[in-house]
Amino acid sequence: MAQSITSGKGQTPVVSRQSVSDVDELDPYSRDVEQTLEKYDEYYFEETGRSPFLYDVVPFMLKSCQRETCKVWVQVVKSTQRAYLFMDGKHVDTWKVSTGKEGHSTPDFDKHPNGRVYDSYSSKKYSGGDYQGLGNMPYAVFIDGGFAIHGTPASNWSKLGTRASHGCIRVHPDNARTFNRLVHQVGIYQTWVTVQH
Repeated sequence: MAQSITSGKGQTPVVSRQSVSDVDELDPYSRDVEQTLEKYDEYYFEETGRSPFLYDVVPFMLKSCQRETCKVWVQVVKSTQRAYLFMDGKHVDTWKVSTGKEGHSTPDFDKHPNGRVYDSYSSKKYSGGDYQGLGNMPYAVFIDGGFAIHGTPASNWSKLGTRASHGCIRVHPDNARTFNRLVHQVGIYQTWVTVQH
């Protein structure tokens, strides 16, 4: 499924590794997480000429969606370490995930993504490899603050299906790309993310 989904308007630009390396560690629990993300936003704009945010133009008459009424809904179940992808209310795929390990638990969410969507991101503190030049957190879709659904490099693939992250939701990069491109296609207000026990 990941191969058939594109952004519809070409590829999203990728921030260079040189810029990424200048960004401090992204700790979703840090009091400074928003400042770190804003710094990264600046690099992204400098490198690509585009905002890292998806802004949907939502007609005021359009009814807001939630969960299965949205075009795209991802339901992450921490107890099973699985994510269920729904499109137009129909279950279309299931992915292994890694949510936060002990001491770094992933909070529950039930909301639209916050609009920050990157193709590339790299954590210096928790480096763990790189994925095709996109850093170790490729195709990130941020839910709230520093918490995102993102891909993970090959060194972490064997851990998918177990709690192993530092708070974000790790998925295989192919699945992260699928979700990232779907968010680009349908917009943040037709996307819903549920993270539950």
